[in-house]
Amino acid sequence: MKHGDGGDPDDSRDPIDARLAARLAALRAERGWSLGELADRSGVSRSTLSRAERGEISPTASLLNRLCAVHGRTMSQLLSEVEATPAQVVRADEQTVWTDPASGFVRRSVSPPQAGLRAEVVEGRLDAGADLSYDRPPVPGLEQHIWVLEGTLTLTVGDSEHTLHAGDCVRFRLWGPTRFHCPGPEPVRYALVVVEP
Repeated sequence: MKHGDGGDPDDSRDPIDARLAARLAALRAERGWSLGELADRSGVSRSTLSRAERGEISPTASLLNRLCAVHGRTMSQLLSEVEATPAQVVRADEQTVWTDPASGFVRRSVSPPQAGLRAEVVEGRLDAGADLSYDRPPVPGLEQHIWVLEGTLTLTVGDSEHTLHAGDCVRFRLWGPTRFHCPGPEPVRYALVVVEP
């Protein structure tokens, strides 16, 4: 996904961006909320919400997390809603890859959510020096397992900080803020298993 420069959306933008913008607008409409009501509930400005719904900007990971929390969805659930019907076998070249250039975060939906299944697998990648913070979980009590595949990840869950190296795994239930930091010198790549409560 690319960030808009504030101009009108054009035909060269990522089709996922366009579908995501439409889905964000539809979610707000389904609840009958005005932009002001959604701004109050999410802590995101009306102008940013409006631009995201019109596809003028690509929402950051932090912004999507806030909107997911308001709508009671994980980020994977939201992204899966703008994709085609999920298949039982998800080929590597068909997996959705979402990029947040502002934070240096790349997210691959290895096994996106599917009706009747509670777990999903995500691959995350952070550039050296990248720092990604979430102020709240998208769904309180979400179970997460993070297995570092390459590099080093400093993960803060609530008041606990963990430095994880290749092969290390941490697991927890998510109730509060989290922070993902790649101290470098290389990027970090990790597998994230998410299980709905």
